[in-house]
Amino acid sequence: MDITFLGQAGLFIETKYGSILCDPWFNPAYFASWFPFPSNEFVDRAKIAKPDYLYLSHLHHDHYDPDFLQQHVHKDATVLLPAFPIDKLERELRELGFHRFIKTKNCETVDVNGLSVTIMALTAPTDGPIGDSSLVVSDGEVTILNQNDSRPVDMDLLESFGPFDVHFLQFSGAIWYPMVYRMPETAKEVLAKKKRENQMARALRYVKEIGATFVVPSAGPPCFLDDDLFHFNDVHRDDTNIFPDQTVFLEYLNENGVHTGRLMIPDSVMSLTTGVCEVKHPLPEEEVQRIFTQKEDYLRRYQERQRPVIEAQKASWTRNKVDIVAALQSWFHPLLALADLTSAGVNGLVLLDCGSPKVVIDFHQRKVYEWNGEDTDYRFFVDRALVETCIEKHHEDWVNELFLSCRFAAERKGGFNEHIYNFFKCLSPERIEYLEGYLAERADVNELFECAGHMVQRRCPHLKADLTRFGHVEDGILTCRMHGWQWELDGGRCLTSADRPIYSKPIETREAKA
Repeated sequence: MDITFLGQAGLFIETKYGSILCDPWFNPAYFASWFPFPSNEFVDRAKIAKPDYLYLSHLHHDHYDPDFLQQHVHKDATVLLPAFPIDKLERELRELGFHRFIKTKNCETVDVNGLSVTIMALTAPTDGPIGDSSLVVSDGEVTILNQNDSRPVDMDLLESFGPFDVHFLQFSGAIWYPMVYRMPETAKEVLAKKKRENQMARALRYVKEIGATFVVPSAGPPCFLDDDLFHFNDVHRDDTNIFPDQTVFLEYLNENGVHTGRLMIPDSVMSLTTGVCEVKHPLPEEEVQRIFTQKEDYLRRYQERQRPVIEAQKASWTRNKVDIVAALQSWFHPLLALADLTSAGVNGLVLLDCGSPKVVIDFHQRKVYEWNGEDTDYRFFVDRALVETCIEKHHEDWVNELFLSCRFAAERKGGFNEHIYNFFKCLSPERIEYLEGYLAERADVNELFECAGHMVQRRCPHLKADLTRFGHVEDGILTCRMHGWQWELDGGRCLTSADRPIYSKPIETREAKA
C-alpha cells in the first residue's frame, strides 16, 4: 500500500484493490484565513484526479473543498459516505456532479472489491457541522486508521478493527480559543499554554490506546498568511501558541516513549508493508527540515505567493448591501421558535457587533433586534462584510465559515457556553430540530403527546424532529413533514424504514374501560 500525503488531512491511498482520495484541501478556507501547512501548491493534482473512491470525513472546509472537487476530481469516483444523521454531505456532492455512493453504516465493515472499509461516524452537534468521522482501510495485508480530527469515544470498538499499521491523527489546534478573546494578555497566555498541552496530551492518549506500528501527525496545523492574522503562526515554538507543528509533536511523542512517529509533508509518499514503513519526501531532507527550522522565512515566501488570492477573496465579500437586522430577524426568528432547549442553554443575550448595526440575539424572548444599550452576556465583534456574506450566501453553519476564520473578537461573562456555538452551527430547521432532539435525548426527555386518539412519542425516530410541530395525520398514518417519514399509528410500524418504529399506544376511553 502506498499513501501520498496531500496536506492537512488529505491522503491518496493506493492499494491493489483501488485508490481512495481522502479529504483533499487546496484552496484557502474560512474567509481566506486558513492555508495548508506546509504548502501543497506543488502536489501533482493529475495523479489524484481519478480515484476509485472518495472519502470526506466531514464538511469543514479544511476537509471539504468544493472548488477543488468540482474542478479536479473525476465525478465517477464512488463516494464512501459516513452514516451522518443529516444527508447534507451527500446533497453537496451530488450538486458537484458525483453520482456513485456507498452509504456505510456506523462501524460496520464493508467490502468494496476486496478492500475492507470501516467508517466510525460521530454524530453529536459538537462533532464538526453535525458529524465527523474516522476511516479504517485494510487491503488484507496492511490496515490504516485515518482518524483525522475526529474524537471517537468507543475505543474498544475502534481497536477491534486493528491492529493498525499506521495511524494518522490531529495533534494541533483547530479553533479560535483563546486567541480572539478580549482578556488580559497574561490570562490569555495561561489559557493558550494549557490548550496546547491538552491537545497534544489528548493526541498522545489516542496514540497509546490505538498502538499502531507507526504514527503520522496530520490534520493540522493550518497557517495564517493574511497580514492581520500572521501572528497566529507558531514560528518560534512558543508554548503559548495553540498551533504547534508536526516536528513539535514528533518530539513530544519521543519524550513520552513513542518512537514510531513519521514526518510527512505534501507529496511525501509512504510505502507500507507489514511492519515496514518507508517515507520518500518530494524534497531533499535538509530542505524538508528548513520548512520547520526557518518557518517564518518559509511562511513569508508562501504569503507573497498567496497575497493575490487573499486580496481577491476580500474584494468578493458582500459589503453595505444587506439589511442585517431585518435579514437576521427573517432567518433566525423561526429557528429560535424551535430552539427550546438551546435557548434555555444559552439563557442570555448575544451581541453581534458589526460596527453598524449592533444586533442582539435574545434567547429569552427568542427575538433579534438592534442593540439599545442593554447589558449582554456574550459579545462578538465582527466586520459587517463577513456577516453580510454569511447572510447573502445563507451559510447554515457560521462556525464553519465565520468563527474558524478567527476574524473576530469576543467577550463573555463566565465560562464557555457550547449552546451558543451549537446554535450558530444549526441555522436551518433541519439542523436545529436535530440539535433539539439530541439535547432532549441527553436530558433523558421521553415526552409523549396526544395524536389522533393515541399517545405518541414527541420526537421523530429519524432525526428527532418535534412531531407536535411537524407531525401530520391522515387515514391513520403519521407523517413527519421534516423529511417525509411515515408510521402507522396503530402499532407504530415505520413505513419508511424497517428499523425505526415509533412509540404509539391507543388512548383508553372511559367507554372502553366500561
